[in-house]
Amino acid sequence: MTKRRKGREGDDALAPGDEVTWRSHGTEVPGTVEEEITGRTEAAGREVAASEEDPQYRVRSGKSGKEAVHRPSALRKRS
Repeated sequence: MTKRRKGREGDDALAPGDEVTWRSHGTEVPGTVEEEITGRTEAAGREVAASEEDPQYRVRSGKSGKEAVHRPSALRKRS
């Protein structure tokens, strides 16, 4: 069972498959949550220091198709 965590400003919880947006270089980027990361790993070309208490999410950009990793506070669930 996937745990659901709160996004920025108390948005609904996040889970794989959720459509989200985030800010990148002054632009709002749409994408999809692919995975909740809860341990130290490599993702999106970098070392990710996540934990159960401080998870991060691997997302795929709907514009470029590239992967990124963000904390829940950086993601907004699309309505």
